[in-house]
Amino acid sequence: MKSANRLKKNSDFNVVYSKRRSMANKLLIIYITENELNNSRVGFVVSKKVGNSVIRSKVKRLMKESYRINDNRFKLGYDIIFIARAECKNSTFNEIESAIIHLMKRMKLTK
Repeated sequence: MKSANRLKKNSDFNVVYSKRRSMANKLLIIYITENELNNSRVGFVVSKKVGNSVIRSKVKRLMKESYRINDNRFKLGYDIIFIARAECKNSTFNEIESAIIHLMKRMKLTK
């Protein structure tokens, strides 16, 4: 995923959180808002509730890769934040990938 397609600044995250358009499943929570760009920007959040730094990094890598593989299936023009729940620490790549696809379908962001 290109650096330009990631949410990095705290102010960007706060804008998405303030819109309050969200949904959740067993593994992830998603927040979305439309942006004025021709591409989608994505942020990934894994809190200390999930585990130590090794586990948090692993979960974040799995989330990023799951999104990267499937990003051509999703609509453009949105700011998206994925938040990992504690159950993610025991999940496989396929489970996290299906959770991301499930949330994107429920939010009607698939092509």
